[in-house]
Amino acid sequence: MWIAKFKLTHDCMFLNRCKKFNVNLQSIPLTVFKIKNKVATSSIHHASGDKIAITAFIKDLKKEKGIIKLEQKGDTIFVVEISETQASRFYTPKIIFVKPVLISKVGNELWEIASWEKDELTTFMANIKAKVGKVELVKLVQETIDNVFFPRLMPHLTKNQKQALDLAIEEGYYETPRKIGLRKLAKLMQISLSTYQKHLTKAEQKLIPSTLYSSQET
Repeated sequence: MWIAKFKLTHDCMFLNRCKKFNVNLQSIPLTVFKIKNKVATSSIHHASGDKIAITAFIKDLKKEKGIIKLEQKGDTIFVVEISETQASRFYTPKIIFVKPVLISKVGNELWEIASWEKDELTTFMANIKAKVGKVELVKLVQETIDNVFFPRLMPHLTKNQKQALDLAIEEGYYETPRKIGLRKLAKLMQISLSTYQKHLTKAEQKLIPSTLYSSQET
């Protein structure tokens, strides 16, 4: 299977607000359809960052004229929109999302998609480049896929569990090599090391089974 990974920079209701409110989104485009001859897309997004910033982000997003439907559950948002700058309007059923799209507060989107046909990926990226924004290709290779993301609503995390997890992600705890240790993370959260470890472990216990086994409730 062919896999394409690329960065996208464009004028987008989500990306612009991620930069404005210092919020990251993990996003999955769901469907593309027409409403009165206009292209509409549906998508699901999970926001991470400061709680107040996320609240302000969602409040501001609701003002966007292109939004037709918006439902929120915690930090997860389901959206139906009409927009000429939405890259997913060129999506076809032959394309598979290997990972969620990361819409970053630093000002770009990171896409990783796959298809049996190389032309599907190159055409998709060419359409985006011509109609939406700047595309920077990171890789385009043919290899066996051993892991594909299946979209699912995030399991419920307590406020402290989510804060501990967001902080770990934000500060590079899960990167290789790790950029920060648990003791420093606990200090940033202004709690004891043992309490921070407890919150993070509980969050991981909920997330890992949810990610690996979509039928398992935690």
